[in-house]
Amino acid sequence: MANNDLNDINKRIEKLKIQKNILRANSEQNINRKQRTKRLIEKGALLEKYFEIDYLTVEETEDSLKIFSEYIKANKPKKYQKRKNNFP
Repeated sequence: MANNDLNDINKRIEKLKIQKNILRANSEQNINRKQRTKRLIEKGALLEKYFEIDYLTVEETEDSLKIFSEYIKANKPKKYQKRKNNFP
């Protein structure tokens, strides 16, 4: 009987470890999602501020950005260009 109880406890411990790992992974995903949301909101606010396009619809904003995107990509200062592995 004691051996059976021990096995049940060990199974329960394993299940709890699995649940803990799942919760940890979900927590990290949630943190990443919140960071991305914050970044998108901040960049959108800067876009509206400097381009004075707060009155445009999303579609009109996209059309405006398409017009300038190639120029901006081609003339981006070196310090803002994408780096391998995000290292300077």
